[in-house]
Amino acid sequence: MILHIVFGQSSATNLKAAFELDPNLAGDVLCFEDDLAVGPLFILDTPDGRRARKEWWAVMQAAGPAMAGTQAALAVDAAPGTDAEPVYEDIDPVRALKGRLREEEELTVWIWAGQNAADVCGYYWLVSQLDRFSGRIHLIYLNNLPFLNEKNAVFYPTHLHQILPKEFLKAKKLAREVSLAEFELDGDEWRRLMNENAGVRLLEGGKKIRGEAASFYDKDLLHAATPEFQKANKVIAQVTGKFKYPVMDQYLNWRLKELVREEKLEGRGELKTMKDYEVKLPGSPAPEADAAEQATS
Repeated sequence: MILHIVFGQSSATNLKAAFELDPNLAGDVLCFEDDLAVGPLFILDTPDGRRARKEWWAVMQAAGPAMAGTQAALAVDAAPGTDAEPVYEDIDPVRALKGRLREEEELTVWIWAGQNAADVCGYYWLVSQLDRFSGRIHLIYLNNLPFLNEKNAVFYPTHLHQILPKEFLKAKKLAREVSLAEFELDGDEWRRLMNENAGVRLLEGGKKIRGEAASFYDKDLLHAATPEFQKANKVIAQVTGKFKYPVMDQYLNWRLKELVREEKLEGRGELKTMKDYEVKLPGSPAPEADAAEQATS
């Protein structure tokens, strides 16, 4: 039996549709949602590391709920009326996977990865923990490979959700066993990424990941801002439309709010979702201010 692993729910939809076209491809699908291309990774293989990432997600989402499936620790509130600190229950999202592999000796794992930083980082994270199951772990990496779109034109997808269900039948031929050398080398690469603990991780080609500061996209957000107030979601849409590899709107929304707090941009409205506030470059009067001055002159 095959257990398919993808990163992000959008990647699972077309893969599941392909099962109807080829029963030999069918199997369970396990989806990990956390985008490891952004945010802290330091000691993520420990309870403290998972807790730190959970707390970062809470800050980034303005203390909202963490992303489903994130490699994080879940906070359990202290009992009402007590001064006790909240207790954190550590959730290791790979523990159940390893347990299933021990119990089902015939189970093989296919890790699907598109040519993007989130999938590649997810692969590194997983493979660093599955070395004891060598011989049963396979990788399908769509690295600069041509596929056909709805119009039968050739294109080079960066994400699995861009591939038609029928094209997964061609992609399955790429499945190959993760070698012992890869378990060692790619496990070392994951430990490098954890120790580097960059704010943003970018794919440079192949499986090479480059780390950058959390503020890496700030210059693009500032460039998209104007002297007049614009909705935050409009600014973010202008930025994401120029990227070859998509960046999470949530992440850019967090960076935009940080720019307002740092007074590099002026904000108007409540700094929550992208639709709740507006931003503009500092030092230039807003249109309302101009109208008020003209009325009093």
